[in-house]
Amino acid sequence: MKKDIQTKREREKAMVSEMIALYCRKRHGRKASGGLCPECAALDTYARQRSDTCPFMETKTFCSNCKVHCYKPEMRERIRAVMRFSGPRMLFHHPVAALRHVVATKKEKKRLEKVS
Repeated sequence: MKKDIQTKREREKAMVSEMIALYCRKRHGRKASGGLCPECAALDTYARQRSDTCPFMETKTFCSNCKVHCYKPEMRERIRAVMRFSGPRMLFHHPVAALRHVVATKKEKKRLEKVS
Protein backbone atom coordinates (compact mmCIF):
# COMPACT_ATOMS: atom_id res chain seq x y z
CA MET A 1 0.00 0.00 0.00
CA LYS A 2 2.79 2.43 0.95
CA LYS A 3 4.51 1.81 -2.38
CA ASP A 4 1.28 2.57 -4.27
CA ILE A 5 0.98 5.93 -2.52
CA GLN A 6 4.61 6.76 -3.29
CA THR A 7 4.12 5.79 -6.94
CA LYS A 8 0.98 7.94 -7.11
CA ARG A 9 2.83 10.84 -5.50
CA GLU A 10 5.75 10.58 -7.95
CA ARG A 11 3.39 10.32 -10.93
CA GLU A 12 1.50 13.42 -9.77
CA LYS A 13 4.71 15.40 -9.29
CA ALA A 14 5.99 14.37 -12.72
CA MET A 15 2.70 15.35 -14.38
CA VAL A 16 2.55 18.74 -12.68
CA SER A 17 6.15 19.39 -13.71
CA GLU A 18 5.32 18.45 -17.31
CA MET A 19 2.34 20.79 -17.32
CA ILE A 20 4.38 23.66 -15.88
CA ALA A 21 7.14 23.02 -18.44
CA LEU A 22 4.63 23.07 -21.29
CA TYR A 23 3.12 26.30 -19.97
CA CYS A 24 6.56 27.90 -19.61
CA ARG A 25 7.63 26.87 -23.12
CA LYS A 26 4.47 28.21 -24.75
CA ARG A 27 3.79 31.27 -22.59
CA HIS A 28 7.29 32.40 -21.69
CA GLY A 29 9.13 31.21 -24.79
CA ARG A 30 11.51 28.92 -22.93
CA LYS A 31 13.22 26.20 -24.94
CA ALA A 32 12.63 22.61 -23.84
CA SER A 33 16.30 22.14 -22.99
CA GLY A 34 16.67 25.62 -21.49
CA GLY A 35 14.80 24.89 -18.30
CA LEU A 36 12.06 26.90 -16.67
CA CYS A 37 11.92 30.63 -16.12
CA PRO A 38 12.40 31.64 -12.46
CA GLU A 39 8.65 32.15 -11.89
CA CYS A 40 7.73 28.73 -13.27
CA ALA A 41 10.67 27.06 -11.49
CA ALA A 42 9.40 28.48 -8.18
CA LEU A 43 5.87 27.21 -8.92
CA ASP A 44 7.22 23.77 -9.81
CA THR A 45 9.24 23.56 -6.59
CA TYR A 46 6.24 24.72 -4.57
CA ALA A 47 3.86 22.23 -6.21
CA ARG A 48 6.30 19.37 -5.61
CA GLN A 49 6.66 20.34 -1.94
CA ARG A 50 2.88 20.41 -1.55
CA SER A 51 2.63 16.96 -3.10
CA ASP A 52 5.39 15.61 -0.85
CA THR A 53 3.50 16.66 2.27
CA CYS A 54 -0.07 15.87 1.16
CA PRO A 55 -1.79 13.80 3.88
CA PHE A 56 -4.67 12.89 1.52
CA MET A 57 -2.60 11.26 -1.22
CA GLU A 58 -4.09 7.84 -0.53
CA THR A 59 -7.69 8.90 -1.15
CA LYS A 60 -7.57 11.97 -3.38
CA THR A 61 -7.69 11.98 -7.14
CA PHE A 62 -6.56 15.55 -7.90
CA CYS A 63 -5.85 18.65 -5.85
CA SER A 64 -8.82 20.39 -7.44
CA ASN A 65 -11.13 17.81 -5.79
CA CYS A 66 -9.57 18.17 -2.36
CA LYS A 67 -11.55 19.73 0.48
CA VAL A 68 -8.38 21.20 2.00
CA HIS A 69 -6.50 23.60 -0.25
CA CYS A 70 -2.93 23.72 0.95
CA TYR A 71 -1.67 26.14 -1.72
CA LYS A 72 -1.22 29.79 -0.80
CA PRO A 73 -3.82 31.88 -2.70
CA GLU A 74 -1.24 33.38 -5.09
CA MET A 75 0.25 29.98 -5.93
CA ARG A 76 -3.21 28.48 -6.27
CA GLU A 77 -4.10 31.05 -8.93
CA ARG A 78 -0.82 30.44 -10.72
CA ILE A 79 -1.28 26.66 -10.80
CA ARG A 80 -4.87 27.13 -11.99
CA ALA A 81 -3.60 29.21 -14.92
CA VAL A 82 -1.10 26.47 -15.75
CA MET A 83 -3.79 23.78 -15.57
CA ARG A 84 -6.23 25.75 -17.72
CA PHE A 85 -3.58 26.30 -20.35
CA SER A 86 -1.75 22.96 -20.28
CA GLY A 87 -4.65 20.62 -19.55
CA PRO A 88 -6.23 20.61 -23.02
CA ARG A 89 -2.80 20.51 -24.69
CA MET A 90 -1.67 17.45 -22.75
CA LEU A 91 -3.68 15.25 -25.10
CA PHE A 92 -1.17 16.13 -27.83
CA HIS A 93 1.96 16.10 -25.68
CA HIS A 94 1.22 13.21 -23.30
CA PRO A 95 -1.86 11.35 -24.60
CA VAL A 96 -1.65 8.37 -22.21
CA ALA A 97 -1.45 10.62 -19.16
CA ALA A 98 -4.29 12.78 -20.48
CA LEU A 99 -6.53 9.75 -21.01
CA ARG A 100 -5.63 8.42 -17.56
CA HIS A 101 -6.73 11.77 -16.14
CA VAL A 102 -10.07 11.66 -18.00
CA VAL A 103 -10.77 8.13 -16.75
CA ALA A 104 -9.87 9.05 -13.16
CA THR A 105 -12.08 12.14 -13.36
CA LYS A 106 -15.06 10.12 -14.58
CA LYS A 107 -14.57 7.53 -11.81
CA GLU A 108 -14.36 10.25 -9.17
CA LYS A 109 -17.50 11.93 -10.51
CA LYS A 110 -19.43 8.63 -10.33
CA ARG A 111 -18.11 7.95 -6.82
CA LEU A 112 -19.21 11.40 -5.63
CA GLU A 113 -22.67 10.94 -7.18
CA LYS A 114 -23.13 7.70 -5.22
CA VAL A 115 -22.09 9.39 -1.97
CA SER A 116 -24.46 12.35 -2.45
